[in-house]
Amino acid sequence: MIPDMPRLPVVALAAVVAAAIAVPWATSPPAAADERRVWVKTVPDEATWSHYARKLNADEFGKFVIDVTSNEIYFIDVNLFELHADFVLGVLLKQAWTADNIRAYNKNYEADKPRFILGYITHHLKVDKWVFSFWEGDKIRAADVIRVHKRLDAAFWKKNLSFRPDSPSQEKMAKDVARKGLTVVTNDEIYKASDYQAFHKGWSVGRLKVVPIGTPYENLTFDRSDIALLQESYPDITPVSGVLSTTFSTPLSHVNLRATAWNIPNAGYKKARTEFGKLDGKVVYYEVTDTAVVVREAAADEIKAYEAKRAKARHVDLPPADLKETRLAMLTRIRAKDVIKYGTKTSNLGEIRTANLPEVNIPDGFGVPFYYYVRHMKQHGLDARVEAMLSDARFGKDVAWRKTALEELRKAIKDAPIDPAVLDMIYKRVRLKLGGKGVFVRSSTNAEDLPGFNGAGLYDTVANVRGKAAIGEAMKTVWASLWNLRAVEERSVFGIDHRQVYAAVMVQIGVSATAAGVLVSTNLWDERDDDGFTINAKWGLGMRVVEGQKVPEQIIFDATNDGTRIISRADDPVMLVFDPAGGLKEVQVPAGEIILTEARAKRLVSAVQKFIPLFDPGAPLDVEWVLEGETMWIVQARPFVGR
Repeated sequence: MIPDMPRLPVVALAAVVAAAIAVPWATSPPAAADERRVWVKTVPDEATWSHYARKLNADEFGKFVIDVTSNEIYFIDVNLFELHADFVLGVLLKQAWTADNIRAYNKNYEADKPRFILGYITHHLKVDKWVFSFWEGDKIRAADVIRVHKRLDAAFWKKNLSFRPDSPSQEKMAKDVARKGLTVVTNDEIYKASDYQAFHKGWSVGRLKVVPIGTPYENLTFDRSDIALLQESYPDITPVSGVLSTTFSTPLSHVNLRATAWNIPNAGYKKARTEFGKLDGKVVYYEVTDTAVVVREAAADEIKAYEAKRAKARHVDLPPADLKETRLAMLTRIRAKDVIKYGTKTSNLGEIRTANLPEVNIPDGFGVPFYYYVRHMKQHGLDARVEAMLSDARFGKDVAWRKTALEELRKAIKDAPIDPAVLDMIYKRVRLKLGGKGVFVRSSTNAEDLPGFNGAGLYDTVANVRGKAAIGEAMKTVWASLWNLRAVEERSVFGIDHRQVYAAVMVQIGVSATAAGVLVSTNLWDERDDDGFTINAKWGLGMRVVEGQKVPEQIIFDATNDGTRIISRADDPVMLVFDPAGGLKEVQVPAGEIILTEARAKRLVSAVQKFIPLFDPGAPLDVEWVLEGETMWIVQARPFVGR
């Protein structure tokens, strides 16, 4: 992905640039020396390129402007000009940033170019690929792409650059470009060809643990000081000091979200096992940068420095829990303040639902408060069992003992019969208020979706539950998931008292998803971009997006100008859908279709923008969404814990 995210001008940035570099050309042409500093008409060698380009993350990029009337080309200094408009208006046209001038300039992004073609050159360093491209909202035609290719061949030192389409409409147009003999390379191809991807930069020290291929997910066990080298994709792991994967998918997988929340280095590197496997079991220094990963035996001073770094314990305060509330309240009657009764997931969704915002669709549902979990535990003596487990010295010291004790506790919670009167009451509400439809039974604890601790994926969801008995079993499964090993380990890292954690449940109509995914209201690929929304998607139900098993469809949507920039296309041949008998089944995905069309992305972002003001303005939102036909449904919203 190109690190430069061009946006149509909405403020007078030229004034800022002019002040910063004392631009003299607002009223008179620049001197020759200044012209060479600001732009050149040829880039004859790498030294010139380095002067006019800029490196950001794992890419090096530059910008050019072609005057369609004269065919002159200008390679502009991207270290001086944030936008093409700064150069075009300030240098070439010598115009003020008035509304009329900006509107006239923006017509250069239409199919018919009145004066200029505005483009980018990028060197993708990880795959050593040179490409030229245009802003994702540019409606440029194939003929102009071919014209640009010819002009670049005459003026740029690297010849025969590939064209990289950045939006769905440009990808469609690129077929005509390819038929003319030009090489086309997509962002999806670049993303998947890379041997390396940095997901969270930083350094740590720990014992390298190479997980053998074929290790079942349920057999994964890590010490918090381990650096995990994973050779397969897993839906989640317990806390470690670093993650290095030979397969990688998306920043929004649970493993990658978890590593970001733990503030540990995390990268995907396809050659990691080959290069670093010999260090298995040794204490290593591990560092992740934009373009490379370092793994080597740690020095004594590095071990000491990291131990001091880890000693700074984090602590998350939980909302107080009201254990007396018994009402099975509908989402339309639940607000954010009800987090003390129904947990954060239900109360967040209830806050949005009760706002009655236009074009924001939320499936009907209701909350089962903490009271019924506590009652179930006390009725069967499970609360005393929890206390005995937490009080045992082995719980804090022996991960194998802790794992076994938690497995036995979860089994006991699920084996204990649910109170028939409680189950009758819940099932009656499903029939009367939710039409007896298949439902999702979802966790909603007081230890998730919190500022500084989102707890993504810690607890269980049971999909497409049908019938009274199945709802009872699903309820107990969700309650038991409060004691998942990954949940306990995660809470311990953040200093959360397990004795103060309670499980509520949200019962919600199950939407038969055409596609589903996750949106984060910030650009995870470029921290300079305040207007971008990162969206991941897969066909069918959304669990596969966050499990990280396959690469999802990924885009950045620019809310200021409706630009859609493609990062990758989904590569999963199958999807999860509802089984009419209950539960889920796999079917083939629709061949060749795009999930996140520009129209769908715009509708989704527009809906999210409407409820962003309901949350803390200081943090981006992490939103789970479902597409049913062409209807967008919001099924979860919480603060995003990242960067």
